[in-house]
Amino acid sequence: MAFFKFVYLTLLSVGHLCATPFLALFSLKAKYRHSLKARFFARRYALSFKPRLWLHACSLGEVKSLECLLNAFKDTPTLLTTTTQTGYNHAQKLAKDHHNLQAHFLLFETLLFLWCKDLDELKALVVTEAELWFQLFAVAKSVGAKTFLINARISSRSYPKYKRFKPFYTALFKNIDFIYAQSVLDKERLESLGAKTLCVFPHTKLFNPPICTKNYPKLKNLSIVGASTHASEEALIVEAFLSLDESAQLILVPRHPERFKEVRSYLEKHPKLKGDFSCFSRGLRWDSRVLLIDALGELINFYAIADIVILGGAFAPIGGHNPLEPAYFGVKLISGTHIFNQEALFACVQNFYLVQENELAPTLANHATLKHSKIDTHEQELQTLIKAINVTGV
Repeated sequence: MAFFKFVYLTLLSVGHLCATPFLALFSLKAKYRHSLKARFFARRYALSFKPRLWLHACSLGEVKSLECLLNAFKDTPTLLTTTTQTGYNHAQKLAKDHHNLQAHFLLFETLLFLWCKDLDELKALVVTEAELWFQLFAVAKSVGAKTFLINARISSRSYPKYKRFKPFYTALFKNIDFIYAQSVLDKERLESLGAKTLCVFPHTKLFNPPICTKNYPKLKNLSIVGASTHASEEALIVEAFLSLDESAQLILVPRHPERFKEVRSYLEKHPKLKGDFSCFSRGLRWDSRVLLIDALGELINFYAIADIVILGGAFAPIGGHNPLEPAYFGVKLISGTHIFNQEALFACVQNFYLVQENELAPTLANHATLKHSKIDTHEQELQTLIKAINVTGV
């Protein structure tokens, strides 16, 4: 293991050094300005206090999935790390409400040693999903902390890639004490890569009921939300919506803010809409045929007033998005068939409809026959995970 670690860090250090000019160049872009400087150049890396619990998640959705654990350990000095700007922004927001919580970008593997002097009181590291960083777990083990991988998953699409690097993952899993896989299939795939001490436990998103930040009025007409859409999906959903014979309104919420302008331009030029749409950023006209939500943090609020949700990210091979949030509101839920990153979450939902692109319009036209979605907890409780972490003495 010592030799493996030496070779791993040596190779990464060389790669880090060679990539430095490119990282510096990319850090000039607004999207990466803060994250790249923090992760690869250790900008503002110093911890403000010594944590006993360390939680790590990749991006916004994963950070949100940890809120139930943050609430359970609100009196424990906690470090919350993330790798994306949206995840970090939300982590910072959470830190304002939890005085024992500090938020940081995760230092790159070659720089994690900078935190070692402040980790001597660490009791547990909890990492979400597929954030399999070798040195992250090794550093935690080096100070005597117990390590957990929760919401663990390996999609059908990525499994062959994992198998090609099985020796690396076998070495990595030796530093993970407990693994909570999202499904039996995920458990079997992880075991085939050398993982030990596994059990099947649902995603913690299941225990994070969405909370609306605003209460919008229910629309008078049938309300359809096109949620977390990607390129080409807006056009697909708009065309299916426009084929409806009845009065209805479409609330369109693109996934990435950098595409807001592109989607607005598409709606402006659409010949059938004839300008009958409005934008959140410019003030919504609630009687508009299409409402474009070109703002972050609003999707939950519109799920709450939706009759139907068409969940994006699955009509092209992207992997799908979280179906639990709309299902909490009992909407009629439609998505594409490419849900390979979200299969375990869909397994926790009853009554959803996965359709091909050419099936979306007829499915929408027959919406009256669709059943309302609902959550299925499979009789699992968050307390099971909390007890396991508590045993470490956090």
